[in-house]
Amino acid sequence: MTQETVHNTANNADLESDIAADEVVIPANEDLQIYKELSWQGLWKNNPGIVQLLGLCPLLAVTNTLTNALGLGLATLFVVIASNILISLIRHHVPKAIRIPVFVMIIASLVSCIQLLMNAYTYQLYLSLGIFIPLIVTNCMIIGRAEAFASKNNVKHSAFDGLMMGLGFTAVLILLGAGREILAQGTLFDGIETLLGDWASFMTITLYNTDTSFLLAALPPGAFILMGLIIALKNFIDDKIVNK
Repeated sequence: MTQETVHNTANNADLESDIAADEVVIPANEDLQIYKELSWQGLWKNNPGIVQLLGLCPLLAVTNTLTNALGLGLATLFVVIASNILISLIRHHVPKAIRIPVFVMIIASLVSCIQLLMNAYTYQLYLSLGIFIPLIVTNCMIIGRAEAFASKNNVKHSAFDGLMMGLGFTAVLILLGAGREILAQGTLFDGIETLLGDWASFMTITLYNTDTSFLLAALPPGAFILMGLIIALKNFIDDKIVNK
């Protein structure tokens, strides 16, 4: 038996052991605990927006209205869930040496699908978000979850991890978008028809009327300030929980 044959045999044995590990039945109570931990990590403890501070470029640039924030959040949510599922499915068949290029290719393909769909069905929102739709490919949160979690876990846990991380990121986008829109324009859901269609125009809420908008809130510096306040609030709540 040659050295190459021994090496291939060892690799096949490792692969079979990895697949077998996925087939182990996890008790229901332990499985529920995994889902609880993934929810806690994604939505609060390890939130990609306010803890890991990933994807700050779109967070600060396009969250000037709640509609923009919601549109980008939903697009990112779809990509992170779908990429986690696909990467988990193929993880045993991708050599470690080329795993990152393969992950990026999968993510880029999904983002291209989202871009084409938004161009076809939500064109005005597509124009509003502009370059930040294709920039989803470079969002460190998505590639980070692919490398750190999806490439090491089964499909259902990877999909749920993507859901929780995506929801956590989208929640921060929505919070920033709502806060900035209220301060800058005195409205909520302005331009929602660009996301949901003309029928949704009634959803726009005017909280107060203003002749001039609060420019600081509408620009990225205002997003920096509001983001800092959100992070400070989270840290304050965490300190209260620890000292309770």
